[in-house]
Amino acid sequence: MISESENRHRHEVIERITTQISRHVLAHYPTPLMRAKRLSETLDGTELWFKRDDLISFGLGGNKIRGLEVMLADALAKNANWLVTGASVQSNHVRATAAVAAYAGMGCTAVYWGKPPATVDGNYRVTKMLEAAFHFTHDDDRASVDTHIQQVTVKLREQGQRPYAIPRGGACVMGVFGHVLAVFELYQQCLAQGLEPDAVVLAVGSGGTYAGWLLGIKLLNLPWKMHCYTVSREPEQVSQQVADLATEAAALLKLDWIFGVSDTPVHGGFIGQGYGIPSPEAAEAIKRVGRTEGILLDPVYTGKAMAGFLHELQSKQFDAKKIIFVHTGGEPAFFSGKGDWLNTSHRAV
Repeated sequence: MISESENRHRHEVIERITTQISRHVLAHYPTPLMRAKRLSETLDGTELWFKRDDLISFGLGGNKIRGLEVMLADALAKNANWLVTGASVQSNHVRATAAVAAYAGMGCTAVYWGKPPATVDGNYRVTKMLEAAFHFTHDDDRASVDTHIQQVTVKLREQGQRPYAIPRGGACVMGVFGHVLAVFELYQQCLAQGLEPDAVVLAVGSGGTYAGWLLGIKLLNLPWKMHCYTVSREPEQVSQQVADLATEAAALLKLDWIFGVSDTPVHGGFIGQGYGIPSPEAAEAIKRVGRTEGILLDPVYTGKAMAGFLHELQSKQFDAKKIIFVHTGGEPAFFSGKGDWLNTSHRAV
């Protein structure tokens, strides 16, 4: 049980840190915290809850909106009139950034690696509808986006625009702050519902979300363990990225905290053939969650994280009993391609 003094201290921290973070609110909060009753009945005593950031009420939702609220406040404070960011054509972050730009009356350039795809669907279709300008690197190396974001930013500035560059996937300190606020929100929801979770499960791509949750949990001295599943980079690489982002964010909050890779464990083994490529394990996890809870996961992020979580639960590698799965959104990617990956058979997870 949480003591009254501990609860009071945590609320003081929430009030203090919240005043330090400038944020242009775009949606209605909190997002729902829902118990997965039917799915939990199949999990051998584990109680599973969903934090429904897929239901964020702006730009088709997803947790990327949280970070973009802080970035938008920073961009407006710097008198920017154009947002530049990038990732893959099915990027949730790029689609959300285009929606933010449309809302704020700003221009937006989406930098994508590779060449233009033959089909306009999923997040790519939404981003195009929002009238973002497209810039393709014609290089299949994902890191090519980083260089081209800077090139586009320089060109826009030469054209008289006032661009605001956002790193690939939104992995920057401003984005981290948005997810720190998500931890504060979830803590207050758990308190109100009498829920004391043991662990939080999260999909990890560029690392900004994980860094925010890590920092938020430490700020409130919560006993929650993070179980994070990489869907993009190798575990060691993403662990370092998360540690660096969390350290940078802590410094801006005037905290003398340094995070290392030992603070940021990441589970591997569930990326499949690569980032953005649906896997049979993710397909089975998506179908299982959908058919028990009516909740749609996506094949790029949450489907793979759920596959990892269910596998480790089945393998008795998960000792937590009350778990919150952060549904980070991404459903538009479910509607890209023909959906053949859903028909593949695989061992049950």
